[in-house]
Amino acid sequence: MVEKAKEAMEPAKAVIMGLCQDMFSKMATHLTSELTAPSEDSKPLENMNKLTSLKYLEMKGIAVNLGRNLKDSNQKSAAPQPHLDQITLTEEEVAALEQAAYKLDAYSKNLEAKYKKLERR
Repeated sequence: MVEKAKEAMEPAKAVIMGLCQDMFSKMATHLTSELTAPSEDSKPLENMNKLTSLKYLEMKGIAVNLGRNLKDSNQKSAAPQPHLDQITLTEEEVAALEQAAYKLDAYSKNLEAKYKKLERR
């Protein structure tokens, strides 16, 4: 009877050993996935950071080009400034000359009127 009990336990022991091996294998798989999950979770963030970095480099290039174009535009718009200043000065001189001509015209009319008045006497 003891022997029959031993024989009955041998298959149960083999089943238990198989179940234990299966459990340890599944536990190892689970622990491996638990350990690699944070690494896998950070990959999308890492990819997003790389794309953001590339976008910022692209934007930096655009900003540099805009700065260069703005500088060129400022230089081009400043180039005719001396000529514009000269035109403004000439306009002011012409306006002063025109005022002097009006005064001279008024003076000559006044002088003519005085001459005619003297001539009538």
